[in-house]
Amino acid sequence: MTSHPTPHTPDHLAAHAEEAAAVLDALHTRAEGLSAEEAAQRLAQHGANRLPQAPRKHPLLRFLAHFHNVLIYVLLAAAAVTAALGHWIDTGVILAVVVANALIGFIQEGKAEEAMAAIKSMLAPHSAVLRDGRRQRLDAVDLVPGDIVLLEAGDRVPADLRLINARGLKCEEAVLTGESVPADKNTEPVSADAPLGDRTSMLFSGTLVAGGTGLGVVTATGSRTEIGRISGMLADVETLTTPLLRQMDIFARWLTVFILIVAAAVLTYGYFVEHLDFAGVFMSVVGLSVAAIPEGLPAVLTITLAIGVRTMAQRNAIVRRLPAIETLGAVSVICSDKTGTLTRNEMMAADVVIADQVYQIAGEGYAPAGGILRNGQTLAAGADPLLTAFARAAYCCNDARLHEQEGQWRTEGDPMEGALLALAGKISGQGGQAFSGYTRLDAVPFDAAHRYMAVLSRDSDGLPHIYVKGAPEALLAMCAQQRTPEGNAPLDTDYWLQQVEKLAEKGRRVLAVAEQAATIGQTTLSNADIAQSLQFIGLVGLIDPPRSEAVAAVQQCHEAGIQVKMITGDHAATACAIAREIGLSHTDNVLTGNDLDFIDDAGLAGRILETDVFARTSPAHKLRLVKALQSHGLTVAMTGDGVNDAPALKRADAGIAMGQTGSEAAKEAADLVLADDNFASIVAAVREGRTVYDNIQKVISWTLPTNAGEALTIIVALLIGTALPITPVQILWINLITTVTLGIALAFEPAEAGNMQRAPRRRDAPLLSRMLVWNIVLVALLMFAAVFGVFAYAKGSGHSLALAQTMSMNMLAVLEIFYLFYVRNIYSTSLNWQAVRGTPVVWLCVGIVTLAQLAITYLPFLQPLFGTESIPLSDGLLIIAVGVVFFALIEVEKQMRLAWVKAV
Repeated sequence: MTSHPTPHTPDHLAAHAEEAAAVLDALHTRAEGLSAEEAAQRLAQHGANRLPQAPRKHPLLRFLAHFHNVLIYVLLAAAAVTAALGHWIDTGVILAVVVANALIGFIQEGKAEEAMAAIKSMLAPHSAVLRDGRRQRLDAVDLVPGDIVLLEAGDRVPADLRLINARGLKCEEAVLTGESVPADKNTEPVSADAPLGDRTSMLFSGTLVAGGTGLGVVTATGSRTEIGRISGMLADVETLTTPLLRQMDIFARWLTVFILIVAAAVLTYGYFVEHLDFAGVFMSVVGLSVAAIPEGLPAVLTITLAIGVRTMAQRNAIVRRLPAIETLGAVSVICSDKTGTLTRNEMMAADVVIADQVYQIAGEGYAPAGGILRNGQTLAAGADPLLTAFARAAYCCNDARLHEQEGQWRTEGDPMEGALLALAGKISGQGGQAFSGYTRLDAVPFDAAHRYMAVLSRDSDGLPHIYVKGAPEALLAMCAQQRTPEGNAPLDTDYWLQQVEKLAEKGRRVLAVAEQAATIGQTTLSNADIAQSLQFIGLVGLIDPPRSEAVAAVQQCHEAGIQVKMITGDHAATACAIAREIGLSHTDNVLTGNDLDFIDDAGLAGRILETDVFARTSPAHKLRLVKALQSHGLTVAMTGDGVNDAPALKRADAGIAMGQTGSEAAKEAADLVLADDNFASIVAAVREGRTVYDNIQKVISWTLPTNAGEALTIIVALLIGTALPITPVQILWINLITTVTLGIALAFEPAEAGNMQRAPRRRDAPLLSRMLVWNIVLVALLMFAAVFGVFAYAKGSGHSLALAQTMSMNMLAVLEIFYLFYVRNIYSTSLNWQAVRGTPVVWLCVGIVTLAQLAITYLPFLQPLFGTESIPLSDGLLIIAVGVVFFALIEVEKQMRLAWVKAV
């Protein structure tokens, strides 16, 4: 078979041939597009189709910006006072804390910008272009002047284009002209000095196709486009700010104010009531402030979110708006398209019915290889002449093409026709070379009026044949006979209609195939040639098979308490068949688009929880479905790919656009873009969203109790008039070394076991739950008791004050390390090998803290700086033993609490 036309070939330009030819000549290109070699040369000449990057803030300015913080101002003021008092060591440690906090923020900001830049490159738009006479899909960055671009509704215009074909084309140009109404576009020339809004034959980079289709030649790319000439439009690096971070920032500010009030009260009490030395009590208050204020918390939270963004991108889920990470962790229902998301978007022939035989077709995708089974037995290739005749007709009456690319078989043209080519290769056993000796002479293209396609082909012996495929009802009405193994027989219409119904019940799309003898020497074909003389060969049932990974993903959703709804424009029978295969719960109750039109909002809200399949729906129905689900307090994730899906994507709690098949309008409306259009990637994103939220809870659960324990120790010591168990400089040191290490380690935690077996988080669940508040109180009291207990033991044993304070400081460090291992598993036991083994980041951070503590405790040149003394081995073992008891107590409390929750 030869000379098949390619969709969107230059034949489509016939209506405007002269005008189009003039435009093509002026832009030094051709109707079939540039060749790959020409495109490469022009790319080298003109550069990539990329707008220049906005100037980035100087690194020094970015670094200094991290000192613009209320807490930092407080610490800098404290450093100035301690310097004035001559406490240079304290001044140095305070400044070290300030600089370390700025460095954390600076490094995090740089990594976040890199992550967002990588995500933006993954979201780079693609364009359909003609190259070498074939339609191809390229990254918009690779477009060059002279390329011919094909556009349809929902596409983002990738470069400045001169139209050479337009059908009902409208374009939203508000970004350039300020006009809110889409502009009508056509191919008529306009004056060279026409205002931008009046250039109706031009499309401009960055604008959005609102309706219709068009074909245009690239006139300018990159900075030479109209939008490229507008300054200030590129400073769009997304700020890593989310409602959670804003909430925590407000919490941290009020906590800072509260602690400063407490510190002022303590300072007043110590100086005026206890008559303590001002310098000493002031340094104690400085230590109290630094101990209690979680200065590193916002930075660590942002790092956690940035890590989640990168992890999701690696799983083909590209986050466009950071709040989506938090939302995904609370998703309780996912509304998904069928085609391409739950299914492979690759049509495959699954059944063939010929005479009284039914064949099952094995294989995958468009690969022309796979078994043909009859009654469970594999049939040898070419063993059944009638089946071979069916394959020959399906191959010849076909406009698609198959080709192998990087080990994958792909189709050009209609997916169902591609599946028929693959079927012909399987039946003949010749793969992609099946029936290649046949040449098409003429064809009657498919038309909705007659619902069939017919071709006149010549075989290798020069004999002509007529082959027809189309809707079963249409072909049955045109046939008087049917092919059987014994020869032609009268057509049994009732039998074939029964077979059509059986295939439809299995969710198959059914096509019929017939043939007819042609007159020797015949070279043309018309509808009249095939009116009533066809011989019916058989039926083929085609299906878009479900993704195997989608089946497992749906099961994971059900285990996680997440409902899955299928919303498709396909027929109800097909939708139900796929729903059953992937394991949806309510496959007997189906609502069609027609049903939705006759159900009011209250009625829909009453039925939606018991319905998982919505068929023959339009994008307009999606918005109603989202609202109905949200009326039950559910957190909804909605997928979409078309321009009309944008309202539903915006309304959904998490809008998810298809990265491969989705329009640019859908991507811009979405919070998340799937690079692979795969439902399993949605579930992976939900899992990662839960992990990110868990890690944020762990960071907060670790930071607040440890800070509270440190602060409580100082406050009690000042109030009872005893020596401080830990000196201010030691408190500053502990906060410096643990904030930089142990807190950040939690941001890298993997998902806990059972992450997807928990019920979704409620929409209104507070970040500081009652359980977290109880945990803060419990751990703070236990830390206070342990530190004071070790301090009292050391004093009672006759140790010096410096040694007692050194032991207390190390006790605090040990407690924070043990508490880190506790908080790593907030939903399960920490007493297992997996938990103890930890992660490389955890052990790296623990190693850094341990070595740092050993250094300031035992190295002679550091001891005077921090007021430390070497701890005897027996006392060191005692400190570790107290840490073990502390860990055991909080772990037993956790197990009792988890057991109580399960029992309730």
